[in-house]
Amino acid sequence: MDSLITAAARALASGDPVGALKRVALRNDAPALALRGIAMAQLGDLGRARTLVRSAARAFGQKEAVARAKCLVAEAEIALASRDLNWPAKTLDAARATLDAHGDRVNAAHARYLEIRRLVLIGNLEQAQHALDKLDPASLPPALRTIHDLALAGIAMRRLQTKTARAALSRAERAAREARIPALMAEVQSASLILNTPAARLIDRGEERLLLLEDVEALLASKAFVVDAFRHALHAAGKAISLASRPVLFVLARALAEAWPEDVSRETLVTRAFRAKHADESYRARLRVEVGRLRRAIKTIADISATKRGFVLLPRHAREVVLLARPVEEEHAQVLAFLADGESWSSSALALALGSSQRTVQRALDSLAAAGKVQSFGRGRARRWMMPPVPGFTTSLLLSMSLPND
Repeated sequence: MDSLITAAARALASGDPVGALKRVALRNDAPALALRGIAMAQLGDLGRARTLVRSAARAFGQKEAVARAKCLVAEAEIALASRDLNWPAKTLDAARATLDAHGDRVNAAHARYLEIRRLVLIGNLEQAQHALDKLDPASLPPALRTIHDLALAGIAMRRLQTKTARAALSRAERAAREARIPALMAEVQSASLILNTPAARLIDRGEERLLLLEDVEALLASKAFVVDAFRHALHAAGKAISLASRPVLFVLARALAEAWPEDVSRETLVTRAFRAKHADESYRARLRVEVGRLRRAIKTIADISATKRGFVLLPRHAREVVLLARPVEEEHAQVLAFLADGESWSSSALALALGSSQRTVQRALDSLAAAGKVQSFGRGRARRWMMPPVPGFTTSLLLSMSLPND
């Protein structure tokens, strides 16, 4: 292998994409195309990066199976960075198998971590944890050890296991310093900020205060009756009752929790649950039916009693009723929450992550774009959505493997 390719690969491995491009920018042979693609990915031009990596894979062909497999892994990482979550997992798995068969343990592990990160993004935590448990990071280079602990931290934070998340982020920080890759260190810092940023609002008898993630964990483990507006669930006495598939019932439960220990008028409940302007007799009848359904759904942890004015919530075991709400609540808040990671998302990827239809997500994005809260670039299937960028920040994409050099 010639010295320029070797030098460019080393520059990329150390997080210096500009230095790599200086050496191979004018070359169109397969190794140079691969390195140029990775460099462009690190610089944030993901569209150009994907084109170059695909060209490299075609140039390597079937005879150079390992190099071609590395290109496919690189393309999968570019897809992950651009939030193309529908990128074919079978292709990545085939590339990983090729790398394993040829003894390239490091890049095979890298391919596994890409799939794990995708599973975390779409909320498939059990499968992500199972895949992570099969990997031993001790013998891997610092960059992959960092990614391993970042994945652990991501799963732990989503499960509200803050002690586990902090321990994983501490290990990730040490490994990132050892790796000496600026983008990787920035990714660890970004993940650490989540633990020190308000994650929710606690509403208790009309008073509000912001909670960190560890405060949310402590609240859900307490003896309080918690109405969780994140998961549309009710928590009490060590039990959790989901109302995610019954939105009207959750609206009623939330209204009762916000007013506790006072009752809520029938007019207020009709307005909030059915969006009606006036509580006529038909709406009152419908309200009685829905309150009856809610009473049956939560009978193990609470009762709902009728009053002269309306209804009141009566928890069976808790002495306190609180509402756990998002830090900022507005229309399409869930879409904004995913876009807040700073990356660009396709509408199909957002639909997959949210468990919603693509048409519903597209309508939300169009509404947010009209309000100036999100922006898009590209057309058709290449169209991506993101929040307006903050000056001075770039993508945290890490593509540290040296394709032709390993």
